[in-house]
Amino acid sequence: MKNEHVKEFAFSKENYKLFFIGLGIILLGYILMAGGGTDDPNQFNGEELFSFRRITLAPLLVVGGYAFIMYAIMKKTK
Repeated sequence: MKNEHVKEFAFSKENYKLFFIGLGIILLGYILMAGGGTDDPNQFNGEELFSFRRITLAPLLVVGGYAFIMYAIMKKTK
């Protein structure tokens, strides 16, 4: 009688798919957060720098993406 050990991966295909979706959400958040600067140091554009997109939307996407990745890691396979 042979002792055969079946090796299984820690994550399933679905876990990896969810993980990469979460990475995409985080990447989108950081892309939305970028920009707002100017080449002229004597000019300040507060409306662009402190816009809703950079101050509210982008950080929410980043935090939501990290939460989604935590869910993808913790999700049990069937």
